[in-house]
Amino acid sequence: MLLEKHFKVGGWTHTFRRNNYEWDVGIHYIGEVHKPWSPIRRLFDRISDGELKWHKMDDNYDRIIFPDKHYNFICPKTRFIKELSDYFPDEKQAIQDYIQLIDQSVKTGVSYFGNKALPNLISNLSYPFMTRKFMSFAGRTTYDVISGLTKNEKLTGVLTGQWGDHGLPPRQSSFAMHAMVARHYLDGGNYPIGSARRIAETITDVIEKQGGKVAVNAGVDEICVKNGSAESVILENGDKLSAPIIISGSGILNTYGRFLRNHPHSKKFKERLKKVQQTESFICLFIGLNKSAQDLGIKNTNLWIYPGYDHDKNVSNYQSDQEAEFPVVYVSFPSAKDPVYQEKYPNNATMEAITLAHWSWWDKWGNGAWKKRGDEYEAEKENLSQRILNKVFKHVPKAKDALDYYELSTPLTVKSLANYPLGEMYGINHTPKRFKQRWLKPKTEIKGLYITGQDMFTVGVSSALLSGLATVSSILKKNMFKTL
Repeated sequence: MLLEKHFKVGGWTHTFRRNNYEWDVGIHYIGEVHKPWSPIRRLFDRISDGELKWHKMDDNYDRIIFPDKHYNFICPKTRFIKELSDYFPDEKQAIQDYIQLIDQSVKTGVSYFGNKALPNLISNLSYPFMTRKFMSFAGRTTYDVISGLTKNEKLTGVLTGQWGDHGLPPRQSSFAMHAMVARHYLDGGNYPIGSARRIAETITDVIEKQGGKVAVNAGVDEICVKNGSAESVILENGDKLSAPIIISGSGILNTYGRFLRNHPHSKKFKERLKKVQQTESFICLFIGLNKSAQDLGIKNTNLWIYPGYDHDKNVSNYQSDQEAEFPVVYVSFPSAKDPVYQEKYPNNATMEAITLAHWSWWDKWGNGAWKKRGDEYEAEKENLSQRILNKVFKHVPKAKDALDYYELSTPLTVKSLANYPLGEMYGINHTPKRFKQRWLKPKTEIKGLYITGQDMFTVGVSSALLSGLATVSSILKKNMFKTL
């Protein structure tokens, strides 16, 4: 049985509609799935019974934009290298070395993540040997590694221009996390045909076909442990459901910090959580246009708009002053990515524009209900919406005359709909310290209780998917990766 707190299944893969528009809420592009032999594609095919289809984006999948110049990320990898070398002809060797490093980093992750699925005794004995190479990358910041290859700060700013895909600027993020994201997209991006909701739709069909049950509006309040074993969950409505195996995909903050609050070791669990940090939250402006993407000449290339090349400085300036320039505005075009969007919604287009936010900036409205938080809250949303629109129109000018609808989500929206306590974007931060936490693994010390999701591996739906395979491997004591 799958228990979903929200009124829709899918978490960050669900979509929503307003008027005659539909937007995704978290899936903006996924790498590698256009290759039928890739592990991620094979796993998606397995759990969707082959019903989930993908559309490959244009070769120019990302555009990194600074005040003085923009830089296109173009697949495949050979083209990516050539384009960057054309932008920075004096840095060709550094670019080649960078590509080699991200390849090496990702390859060393196989044994690191595989160790998480092993039985505790074997995992503990083999941990030093299975993780040492990976930690040589994961234990350093992105900036530290790249600055060892080049002193060109503009090149560093460009190479780290996708930092929003994992949530931390280069002086804070683990290089291993940066490498996984960058390499994931080197052969381009893809989007689900029929929009992101097709992920959950096809997977739940398979669950139910196999005799499983899917329940919505079924938030868990507590995991009950008896004689050292997880035996049941109590739902928010008071219902109690018993099962021999309980798997939490709700994030470690919810699992250890809230669901196990009455466990004898709850203080120990909460101390453990102090060793990791929650990611920052975000605001997202959902934009509806009354002309099609084709009519407006809109492509499906993602835009990353920055005020300067020093991402850490941009973030720091904004964190200290909300009126400062946005440290990033990421613009996505879901209707242009989905080849069947126009069949459902002819003659319109959708956009999304995302930037960082602090929970503390919104906490004072936290006691209000969704959609009922008052005039001051709505005024603040409108102010930010206009600021974001001005930034978007500068880079997508034809959108201005076609603007028909817009709606802003805030960290409070994220907490209401995704159940992240502080409206987190990606669960826990991908710092070097995070990858040293050996307790971030599927099997807990409580018999019958397992963890899955992006907090176990790394950010994103692909990683969460692979974490599920690791969790199943841990439960069955069998290497399920070999079954792909």
